Amino acid sequence: MNTSSLKEQQQRKIKTQPGFFAALDQSGGSTPKALRAYGIKEGAWSNDKEMFALVHQMRARVITSPSFNGDRIVGTILFEGTMDGDIGGQPTADYLWNLKRSVPFLKVDKGILEEKDGVQLLKPMPELAALLDKANANRIFGTKMRSFIKQANAAGVKAIVSQQFDVAAQISAAGLVPIVEPEVDIHCPEKAKAEALLKAGILEKLNKLPAGQLVMLKVTLPEEDNFYTDCIKHPNVLKVVALSGGYSPKEANERLRRNHGLIASFSRALLDGLLLQQSDEEYNAVLDAAIQSIYEASNT
Repeated sequence: MNTSSLKEQQQRKIKTQPGFFAALDQSGGSTPKALRAYGIKEGAWSNDKEMFALVHQMRARVITSPSFNGDRIVGTILFEGTMDGDIGGQPTADYLWNLKRSVPFLKVDKGILEEKDGVQLLKPMPELAALLDKANANRIFGTKMRSFIKQANAAGVKAIVSQQFDVAAQISAAGLVPIVEPEVDIHCPEKAKAEALLKAGILEKLNKLPAGQLVMLKVTLPEEDNFYTDCIKHPNVLKVVALSGGYSPKEANERLRRNHGLIASFSRALLDGLLLQQSDEEYNAVLDAAIQSIYEASNT
């Protein structure tokens, strides 16, 4: 299949099929925590290479589980190391699409800077162009980059939105669909105000995009139900997905259920309760229950 018809098929799936996104893209600092939650203690690896090999095994087990497929999981966000690896003898992104029919995305950010004006901007990404080339070579559909809003600071939120859309323009120019992710801290003291500043900034940027240039948005589950409806309906937005952001799986699903048209892009809430020590039968049952509850909450 040529690249353009593959992308059209994947785009149509994201736009029209019920389901949600699996976020399997924790990296760097959050990796030991993710491994610990999975039942692998910190002494189990002696260097980063061994640590990331364990992470790859952990993610491969999720992706190869019979519970994990494109009927409910329309897209999957990968960390670069996972994209570089193989599953079942195929590059991960090919395995995801060819066998699971889940559209592959890549996390491209290199983390965030120290807080300034109540926000944490993306770290510089001098290798972004090369990474986008590699993503295209791996038949990745889109990308994501996360920055972080801790305070309802107008200057800070403006800076974060500008940076996100500047990077998104570079990603769009490379032929990939960017997921713009300015996460609002669930502990932000004026969370609703921060969200109002953020939405206004996003809509201003969306209205300046050329016709047909698509982006996706990844947002924190909002304080006001259906707060992002304007964004969901915007002609330049392919999909709006929500992160679980530290809410418990139960609360994340409850909040998501109240936001019509918003779908999940969960990580912690998806992987909660999965352990290395579980038999495949137990493991698949726990994963299946999590997937089904998130799927149902996404389709309201």
